[in-house]
Amino acid sequence: MAMTIHVDIVSAEQEIFSGVAEMVFAPGVMGELGIAPHHSPLLTYLAPGEVRVKLPGGAEESFYVSGGILEIQPHIVTVLSDTAMRAEDLDEAAVLKAKEAVDRAMHERTAEMEYAKVLAEQAEIAAQLLTLQRLRRRAGR
Repeated sequence: MAMTIHVDIVSAEQEIFSGVAEMVFAPGVMGELGIAPHHSPLLTYLAPGEVRVKLPGGAEESFYVSGGILEIQPHIVTVLSDTAMRAEDLDEAAVLKAKEAVDRAMHERTAEMEYAKVLAEQAEIAAQLLTLQRLRRRAGR
C-alpha cells in the first residue's frame, strides 16, 4: 500500500474535498508545488489555478482555486480559498463571457477603473481557462 496524506480543500462557503491522496500538486505564487506524504511543514500563498489530487490507485481529481493559503503538515494538507470548486464544475461559456468583459474593460480604460482589480480578475479567468484546457487534455477530448 502506498503512503498517503490527508487533504482538505475548503472554500469560503463549504468543504470541497476531504480524503487521502498519494500526492498533491498546487499552484504556489512562486510556482507549482508537489506535496508528498511526510512533506516538511510549509505555509504559503496560492495563485489562482488548478489543485490536483492524486488518489490511491492512480486516479486524479482536479479543483480550481482562486488563490488562497496552503498549509502543509507531515500528514495533512489544507487548501483554504475564497473560491474553490471541482474543475469539471467550471462553466466554460461563463468563463469566456467574463474574459470578454475583462478584455473590454482593459481596452476601454477609464479613470474610475480599479486597475488592480481588473488585473486580478484577468489572472483568475486565465487560470480557469488553463484548468479547463488541462482537464480536457487529460480526458482525451
